[in-house]
Formats: sequence, structure tokens, C-alpha cells
Amino acid sequence: MKKLLFLSKGEDSSATRYRALQFFPRFREAGWTVEHLSASGGLQTWGGLLAAAAAADVVVVLRKTFPAPLHWLLRRCARRLAFDFDDAIFCNSNGSPSPTRMQRFARMIAACDHVFAGNGFLAAQAARFNPAVTLLPTAVEVARYAQPATQADGEHIDAVWIGSSSTRKYLVEALPALRLAAQREPRLRLKIIADFDLPDAGLPTLAVRWQADSEAAELASARFGIAPMRDDDWSRGKCALKVLQYMAAGLPVVSSNCGANAEIVVDGQTGYLVDDDAAWAARMVELAGDAGRCAAMGEAGRQRALAGYDLAPVFATMNRQLEALLR
Repeated sequence: MKKLLFLSKGEDSSATRYRALQFFPRFREAGWTVEHLSASGGLQTWGGLLAAAAAADVVVVLRKTFPAPLHWLLRRCARRLAFDFDDAIFCNSNGSPSPTRMQRFARMIAACDHVFAGNGFLAAQAARFNPAVTLLPTAVEVARYAQPATQADGEHIDAVWIGSSSTRKYLVEALPALRLAAQREPRLRLKIIADFDLPDAGLPTLAVRWQADSEAAELASARFGIAPMRDDDWSRGKCALKVLQYMAAGLPVVSSNCGANAEIVVDGQTGYLVDDDAAWAARMVELAGDAGRCAAMGEAGRQRALAGYDLAPVFATMNRQLEALLR
């Protein structure tokens, strides 16, 4: 049996779930013995990690970089070492440069036999230090998202945002546009699927705590999804997971015109890419008032998700490269 080991900061990480764990059944079907271990413990855990790495045919590290001594030991133990990342881990979370993070990133990338990057911006950064880079977008299991009928006109028309406290700042920055849209369309409500609420948002809100078994239904009950982003290096490293979730659920998307969002959303077909508050408000009001257009855009988005961002095509790309490493 071919042995595949993933190392990450833990199973609770969304990167671990979406870029490793959800593929495990497919890896097993393809003849791999696959295992995940957390590399977030102290030095006392590293003996077991290095032993597991030495026993594997391929080791894939998810996002983590290591101090030089641990990095050296891992490279010595791993027969074949790959790296997978879906964030701009080489800079600070405000988008500013970080020489320390860049140094560790460059060392890790250069030492690997192959690199999987979540979007084009990340792939270009990795290619500076290693030519063996494959663009591997984040995948969603499209079949898990029920294809919804467009939300019926009623007391409220929901614009949905899904995320967490770590990305709350992007939603807060979009509130002026949301308030402007709500002035023009009083039925507009902001549905927040997350671990927080915005009671002072300045428009009606509906807060729903995120749960894995209910997120698909909660998305399906909205009219359209929103994906505000900043245009800096940290944001350019994001891999548009919420956009893919909206599309899988059959929702049109209104998104900032930057980063991976702009690579995935087809403007005017699966949603809209916007650059300022006035455009944000205009597009949201348009979709709130046109259920038929929402349904058509949502179906186009769902088909795009199936074709390029579903588990099957993304897994096929990853498995093909891992098999090539064995040869």
C-alpha cells in the first residue's frame, strides 16, 4: 500500500478539513493508506511525527513552516515531501511584509519535491523558490449543498455572509454599502452564518451560528451571497471558500473585484464583481428585486463549481501529482 501522511496544525483547521480530510475516502479508493497528524504539539510530539514521516511514501505539510532544526529533521526523514497552502503565510495578516515569515516560507518551499498552491497569486509566490508548483483550488462537495429555489419574496430578502470572527473585519467594512442598499430596498436583511452578530449594523440582521450539518440549508434559504474583501497581499492569498459555498448552494455572488474571488466569479454570469460602495449597493438591490435573474445566475454558478471546484476534479489533480512523485 502507498502511505500518505498529512501534517497540519490540527483537525479543527478549515484548511485541514477542506484540503485534506475531505479527500481521505477518495485517497483510500485510489489505493493509499492515509493518515493525518497534528504538528502543533511541543518537542515531545516530534519523535512520533518524524517516525511517521519516515514510514510514509509521501508527506504533505499543510500551511505550517518550522524552525530550521525541525525543518531539517523533517526533510531528512521524509522520502518525498510536498507542501500545500491556501493563505499568504509569508506576510502579516494586515498584508504588510514579514521578513521572518518570508524566510521560513522560502526555506520550506525550496526544500519540497512539490508544492500545491490554492490560487494563482500563491502559486506565483511559491514559483519564486521552486518550479514544481501545481495550482490546486480549494474544493467543496457540491452534492452536499441542496440546490435551492430562489428565496420567495416576503417580509425579508436575505443577503447571506458565511465566515468567522477572523474574517469579521471584511464584513464590517461592507456595512456602508449594505446600509445604502437597505435604504433602497427596505426588505433587505443581512444573514450572518458565523460565530458572532452585528446588532449595530444599521440594517436588519439574522445571526445563525455556523454548524456543519446546517450550513447548506441556511445558505439555500438566502437570495444571494456576499463576499467583501480587501485588496492586499493577505487577502489575495485567500482561496474564495465562501464564494464556492454560495455557488454550490445555487446562489449568485456579489464580491469585491480582487483576489481569488475575481478568478472564480464570472461577472454578469455567476454574480457581480464590484469596486465601490455605489456598485455594491446597486448590484444588491438589483438581485433583491429579480428572483428570476438570481435563479439563472445561481444555476450558472453551481455548474461552474461542479466543473472546476468539486471534489472530483480537484482530487484528480492532486492525486495525479502525488502519484508522479512516487515515480
